[in-house]
Amino acid sequence: MTAAAIAVFTVSYVLIATEKISKVKAALGGAAVVVILGIVSAEDVFYSHETGIDWDVISLLFGMMIIVGVLRQTGVFEYTAIWATKRAGGSALRVMMLLVLITAVASALLDNVTTVLLIAPVTLLVCDRLGIKPTPFLIAEVFASNIGGAATLVGDPPNIIIASRADLSFNDFLAHLTPIAIIALIVLMLILPVMFRGSFTVDPTRVADVMALNEREAIRDPRLLAKSGAVLLVVFAAFIGHSIIHIEPSVVALLGAGILILISGVDREDYLGSVEWETLLFFVGLFILVGALVNTGAIATLARLAADVTGGNALFATMLVLLVSALLSGVIDNIPYVATMSPVVGDLVADIANPVHSDALWWALAIGADFGGNLTAVGASANVVMLGIAAREGHPISFWEFTRKGAIVTTLTIAVAAPYLWLRYFVFA
Repeated sequence: MTAAAIAVFTVSYVLIATEKISKVKAALGGAAVVVILGIVSAEDVFYSHETGIDWDVISLLFGMMIIVGVLRQTGVFEYTAIWATKRAGGSALRVMMLLVLITAVASALLDNVTTVLLIAPVTLLVCDRLGIKPTPFLIAEVFASNIGGAATLVGDPPNIIIASRADLSFNDFLAHLTPIAIIALIVLMLILPVMFRGSFTVDPTRVADVMALNEREAIRDPRLLAKSGAVLLVVFAAFIGHSIIHIEPSVVALLGAGILILISGVDREDYLGSVEWETLLFFVGLFILVGALVNTGAIATLARLAADVTGGNALFATMLVLLVSALLSGVIDNIPYVATMSPVVGDLVADIANPVHSDALWWALAIGADFGGNLTAVGASANVVMLGIAAREGHPISFWEFTRKGAIVTTLTIAVAAPYLWLRYFVFA
């Protein structure tokens, strides 16, 4: 069964990467095959937390898509687009830097998927106003969301899994991961002008038109904006304090969406029209495919093989976990990878006497999974969501267009993370 699961996953992945057929068809088709072959059962698919569909992720996405759909009716995205463009003086490069910075900070406070859902409409409007291609901006923002999301416990779903397994607090993540997230963000912002050279030419007439606009006039429904803003603030507060109130972000998003639908009076077509159904279905297929690898032990076997070669050397184990996590998270999505790798790291930690060195393993797992999410178009949930939005708005981003840039960003951010781990936990511990 293991060989069959690997074969089906490989074929599906190749189809997704080459875009020979729709990625949704490739993912759902592969999912159907592993179910028909009996590699996973209905119980595995629908009810297993380890091998099934991650309903928390699906519910979080669905709820936030509805909230964004209601917000879209207020004109707040147009307001933000005009505001950002004017603050950047109409410079496309400065607009990108500003949006990247906003995305990174927001991803640390919320989570990277929610941030992408909120920032993408703004980006599309900015680029439309300036008459420039939005693709580089959207890709840069995804990179920033995965880097910024690494900074806190709530910023990226893998961090929540690691915190639960290792009994780490919100403040632990702030103290240990925020510094490297800031360093990685600086690296990203330094390479963006080079990586996307030729993408920042703007028609001066377009710039003059935008600078002459009054952003306040873009708000079409102030009352709806007030209602939406109040609900959104409560949702954000619940996201940040979910470890205290013990309500999962997915439930918070669904409750927020339901309340907003009730009090907004927005037509069903308006709020459901913003739901990225194809993105949700792609996630369903991907979760089932990865679940088949988990169910047959393929991922755990690979992870343990990597762990077994460390020979009890804490520094070697830390670097190996970092590199393996970056590579595998970029290929199979960092959420199921971390769920599978966490017990392996737990076993390694138990064999290391020095608590500082053992902590380094958990931070290596988190950094590798979060930064590694930038490696390919399916490496993190935020990537899939952003590509889905781009395709829907008529600006499709191919798997390889994203991955070519993602490989550069992942390589450089992991390259700065390795000495950070070495210096902080082994040299200056």
